[in-house]
Amino acid sequence: MIRDYQALQRTWFEKGKQRVIPTTGKHRGVKLLSTVDYCSGQVVWREDEQYTAETFLTFLHQVRAAYPTGKITMVLDNARIHHAKLLQPFLNENPRLTFVFLPPYSPKLNVVEGLWKWLKSDVINNVFYHTVSDIRKNVHAFMTSIMEKPAEIIDRLCVRMESGEIVEHL
Repeated sequence: MIRDYQALQRTWFEKGKQRVIPTTGKHRGVKLLSTVDYCSGQVVWREDEQYTAETFLTFLHQVRAAYPTGKITMVLDNARIHHAKLLQPFLNENPRLTFVFLPPYSPKLNVVEGLWKWLKSDVINNVFYHTVSDIRKNVHAFMTSIMEKPAEIIDRLCVRMESGEIVEHL
């Protein structure tokens, strides 16, 4: 969920005049689901009104359509919706799709968390949005923009390997 908390993050302002970002005092936001293909930099994403097992199932259909052949392994956190019984019939019918669950409290191992951090730094931080539709518009523009540059996605979010050893995490 990308919330409209209007957080200040590393910004310049005149000495003695701290930048103030107005807030509505409401906890509004945009609910997003996404995958990042570790090898190609392809991003599949979806915005929805709710974050439920049903919306996750709809997203799985979208992921399957984006990758019509081959095995699909999704690395997931342990959110309840990822373990919902509602998903089991779909997974049984689609054996090429498998889930790998990360250990609890390990967001640094989740490539998508890096995507959310990048999105927040470019879209949410240091900005006041009057409406959720303004947030949606800018989230959509951000996602559209980065999807045109898969090499940048890989460079920014994925671990680079050489000879089977991790060289750096960008």
